[in-house]
Amino acid sequence: MLKLNVPDMTCGHCAGIITKAIQSVDAGAKVDVDLKTQTVTIDANSDGAAFTRALEVAGYPATVSAAQ
Repeated sequence: MLKLNVPDMTCGHCAGIITKAIQSVDAGAKVDVDLKTQTVTIDANSDGAAFTRALEVAGYPATVSAAQ
């Protein structure tokens, strides 16, 4: 499991774009978006750096949460 902080995520549209960006890296990834805390939890086998790069390209810079 990987938890990312995505401070620019504010609405359902953002959540959809973020989910698509993550699944473009790993189509089988399970994505849980929490708009209230602006976090995304990803259950996948792919590299966390690949997910943060994909979100950066999509316009949503993310950082790995310190609480893993």
